[in-house]
Amino acid sequence: MNTHVSIEPEALSVPQACALAGIGRTKLYEAITAGSLKARKLGKRTLILRDDLRQFLAALPTAA
Repeated sequence: MNTHVSIEPEALSVPQACALAGIGRTKLYEAITAGSLKARKLGKRTLILRDDLRQFLAALPTAA
């Protein structure tokens, strides 16, 4: 019996958010600066909540 439980972090680092979203660091920071993606600070670390990343991606315009 496998009792190993995988726990996904609720907050993502910038590199994790970039990898998960499939976008580059520059575009991610541009979205934060523009206010279209919420980010949190913990000391020097910039964190993005999974829900905020999902909302940002869902709000992107659809391709023509």
